Amino acid sequence: MKTYYKTIILSDIHLGIRNSRVKEAVDFLSHHKCDTLILNGDIIDGWQLRKSGEWKKKHTSFFRIIMKYMHKYNTKVIYLRGNHDDFLDEILPFSFGQFIIKRHHILQSADKKYYVVHGDIFDTVTTKLKWLAKLGDIGYTFLLWLNRHYNHYRTKRGLPYYSLSQVVKAKVKSAVSFISDYEEQLCEVAAANHCDGVICGHIHQAADKTINNIHYLNSGDWVETMSALVETENGEWNIVYYNEWLQQQTPAETTYTTVQNTATYFPSLTPELL
Repeated sequence: MKTYYKTIILSDIHLGIRNSRVKEAVDFLSHHKCDTLILNGDIIDGWQLRKSGEWKKKHTSFFRIIMKYMHKYNTKVIYLRGNHDDFLDEILPFSFGQFIIKRHHILQSADKKYYVVHGDIFDTVTTKLKWLAKLGDIGYTFLLWLNRHYNHYRTKRGLPYYSLSQVVKAKVKSAVSFISDYEEQLCEVAAANHCDGVICGHIHQAADKTINNIHYLNSGDWVETMSALVETENGEWNIVYYNEWLQQQTPAETTYTTVQNTATYFPSLTPELL
């Protein structure tokens, strides 16, 4: 039986990079249904596909389930442009039936309004210094690769997991300051647009908090945290982590095997890596 939500929001799937957890994203969507599905940026990683990426069957399967949502459940699908799928700039705004592509969206949730945006426009590295952002993206991909192989070595020797990304984050004090400033700027924009909250992605760090009387929500990503935002019929918002959800399912209900909780292993890194 599929779980119903009024709204489901996913972001930062990064289709095209090796570390994209697209199979898990498809599995999650296949067990749920909703009235509105918001894909909040960086769904397709155009940067990687331009370089050396390859479009695979699993990427097509993601969009097949999106089409199933529209056809079977009459779901409205809103795709918001991110920095890694900036190729969408050439067709914005775009609308075809239940499918809409645009930069931002105002979402009515119960008696509140939310400003929904990917969030890269408030990151000066990705907007003004794209060459530096892409250089950081290479570093991020390398760190994921190094972390995977290093911990494979440790596992073979019976050693516990060791997160290289935590070490990196601990040594870069500006990371915490950046995230705090980023969140505050988004909340200021929400207030300026007469909204009660803001919903974003971009920094790969799921969150549900209140900042200066503005409800701040971040959907996380499907590279590290594997998380989604869901809205119930009464306007209540929750963060759903794929691995926690998977553990609650019976074997007959699951279609994908359990994977390691990368939210623990890959905490959000510096803005230059996003």
